[in-house]
Amino acid sequence: MSHSTSSAILASIMADESFHPNEPPSVAETGLPVSLIEGLIVKRLAVVGQASGRQLAGDLCLPFGVLEEQYQALRVQQVLVHRGAAPLNDYYYSLTESGRERAAALLRSCAYTGPAPVPLLEYVMSVEAQTIRDERPRRSQLLRAFEDITIDEALFDSLGPAVNSGAGLFLYGEPGNGKTTLAQRITQCFGQAIWIPWAIYEDGQIIKFYDAAYHRPFKSEESVYERSCDRRWQKVHRPTVVVGGEMTLDSLEIRFDPVSNTSEAPLQMKSNGGCLLVDDFGRQRVEPHELLNRWIIPLENRIDYLTLSTGKKIQIPFEQLLIFSTNLDPAVLADEAFLRRIPYKIEIGDPTPEEFHELFARSCEKFECEYRPEAVDYLLDRHYRQTQRRLRRCHPRDLLQQIRNYCAYNEYPLELKDAYLDRVAGTYFTAGQQSFRPAASTHPTTVSSPT
Repeated sequence: MSHSTSSAILASIMADESFHPNEPPSVAETGLPVSLIEGLIVKRLAVVGQASGRQLAGDLCLPFGVLEEQYQALRVQQVLVHRGAAPLNDYYYSLTESGRERAAALLRSCAYTGPAPVPLLEYVMSVEAQTIRDERPRRSQLLRAFEDITIDEALFDSLGPAVNSGAGLFLYGEPGNGKTTLAQRITQCFGQAIWIPWAIYEDGQIIKFYDAAYHRPFKSEESVYERSCDRRWQKVHRPTVVVGGEMTLDSLEIRFDPVSNTSEAPLQMKSNGGCLLVDDFGRQRVEPHELLNRWIIPLENRIDYLTLSTGKKIQIPFEQLLIFSTNLDPAVLADEAFLRRIPYKIEIGDPTPEEFHELFARSCEKFECEYRPEAVDYLLDRHYRQTQRRLRRCHPRDLLQQIRNYCAYNEYPLELKDAYLDRVAGTYFTAGQQSFRPAASTHPTTVSSPT
């Protein structure tokens, strides 16, 4: 590939991005103290025992050329020594006795040995440059995000403007009707990828940021582009952070580990640039009004205030789509002041019998089972209408899963038969799942995918 072609590819890719972390040409350009970088080198060597200069640079996600001067300085200080020549005009390094003592002291002070962090200010700038509020998803983008699930198009009349606004929203309705699935798909309506740091540095503290539970690496096909990046940043799909009943107020603060002397970013910080879904809202181990009060200022000002272990207050952007998914009416959970700050409340209703058939057809396709509409009609009459049980979007998937398990156990071919439906309905449903009100026939805002 010619230099002009590579430059054209790079320019084309960067044109689609509002933020691009360039590789630092010197230690000064990293924005980090020299002592911090040297400390990371020493601690990393204490962990691995011996490594080449390029291996260490790769572990710290810094350019080899930037670290060569630090290797030499540490040799002069008799902290590390050469252990032999390495390829590409490099050396293998290990710690001296005094180097091991220094490493032990540094590890007691802070056990972090991962990629070099980025300054807090650079992170703040990156979030503001990549905010979802600059995205304006259109109907076509929503349709693509939900293309592999059945969805009532009438829902878009309410959901589309809510997603487009970048403001918060409530998704509410009975359990099993797809609120969680819907919320997770919303993130796909925005731009595909953002840049996030592995870790952040502020006031002498390292805050671990990248979390494999929420951040999925975005694979670029253009290697020339990836090589030009500051490797302290990772390109990821816009995150969807889902938290349920285990959520507490502590999970919304910077968590400090006194054993390792390292900190970890809170959930709303990890979701910046994407979506934060508070699932099953109202059933957390903290009172709903306490949790809602914690969100009022960030929702109003798009800024959150956090406290480091040193006691210093820091200001962090609050740039994500905040979604509350609940089985309860929002009016029961929140007061008028908070509901005003969550401008969209969308009810997810029960499926119609026609949608129920379509859900069964799609589930049969996934389970590689022949779809028999007369069997679904039997199920609807025998186990729903006669018992006044309400339809749920998760039922077709769950019932077919039980039929598959029953057939596999008995070495029967997988079939959608009345007798099988009777058997699994008896073990899946309980008397308490019968409806306390007539089944809904239709709803103007519905989504056909189970939670």
